[in-house]
Amino acid sequence: EVQLQASGGGLVQPGGSLRLSCAASGFTFDDYAIGWFRQAPGKEREGVSCISRSGARTYYADSVKGRFTISRDNAKNTVYLQMNSLKPEDTAVYYCAGTIWDGPTMESEEYDYWGQGTLVTVSS
Repeated sequence: EVQLQASGGGLVQPGGSLRLSCAASGFTFDDYAIGWFRQAPGKEREGVSCISRSGARTYYADSVKGRFTISRDNAKNTVYLQMNSLKPEDTAVYYCAGTIWDGPTMESEEYDYWGQGTLVTVSS
């Protein structure tokens, strides 16, 4: 069974940090690029960041560039999203997903596997 398990969300004050993890199982992890997406209440889902199969290529949405860092450990079948300098507008449910397309790509339609979300709340 294919599983992508996102974790690490929580409540943090503006300016704080969180590290999200996405643990994968049930498929050949290093055959897939991994992306992080988020959806805030009342808004459409948006791409946040993605990383290629090897980790050599990464992409960030303009809204998080310079604050978020994506990485992966293929030996642990896990992708991380380090989020620093968090802002209230980063509040959302964050999802990780896997795609065979090794662009990498932030087009959600290209993603085959999706995990359940983890809630990030940035508030004082």
